[in-house]
Amino acid sequence: MRERTELGALSDIAAILALIPVEGLALIDVGCAAGWNAFDLAEAGAHVLAVEPDPIQAAKNRQADLGPGVVFVEARAERLPVETASMDGVLFFRSLHHVPVEAMDAALAEAARVLKPETGFLCVVEPGLTGTHFSVMRPFHDETRVRLAAQAALDTCAARLFGERRSYHYLQHPRYADFDTLVARVLGLTFNDIRRERVETDEVRALFAAGRTERGDYVFEQPMLLDLFRAPRPPERGAGAASA
Repeated sequence: MRERTELGALSDIAAILALIPVEGLALIDVGCAAGWNAFDLAEAGAHVLAVEPDPIQAAKNRQADLGPGVVFVEARAERLPVETASMDGVLFFRSLHHVPVEAMDAALAEAARVLKPETGFLCVVEPGLTGTHFSVMRPFHDETRVRLAAQAALDTCAARLFGERRSYHYLQHPRYADFDTLVARVLGLTFNDIRRERVETDEVRALFAAGRTERGDYVFEQPMLLDLFRAPRPPERGAGAASA
């Protein structure tokens, strides 16, 4: 198991900002979903290209107004619509494991392609495979295979593409008012095909009930893994830009 520096209890954006001064940087948020992290990065002073491959979510994003500093585009991680060596940072917030396994290496190579040499960075945030929140989700949405594949891609492909890697660990505590809140949240994700009948089972309800607190809400533990890569190596000869 890879040794990781412990950061404590943090949100994803707080973990990023604790490690990287983003003000003035040109960043790509790959697999941005509804753009929450892109907005937070822009609030911290970054200029963010928020990339979403899911056409349903991308259509919603085009109608959204997140204020200055964020531009939404529909694109895949393997083909980012920017020039080679033009970006300061590429970030995957819980999204690398959503890239098809056979395309993960291509997505990481594409991140390396668009980064500025020497100063560019790749930041990958992934949920761990332990914790009570993973236990609740696993019966209806088991991501063991794809999360392991994402870590394997970082260990092999990304390690070849970058000269430096630093790894971190932090903890989150997802909180729900009640079971219906959990159901509504997971069914509202257009990029996952989760059916209601798989969520509303006795097994899931029992696992969820174990998280009840004295306040009457439900709190779980979710360990998070963050890998920060720097010093991108020059793209291989013949690698072309995927600019729009």
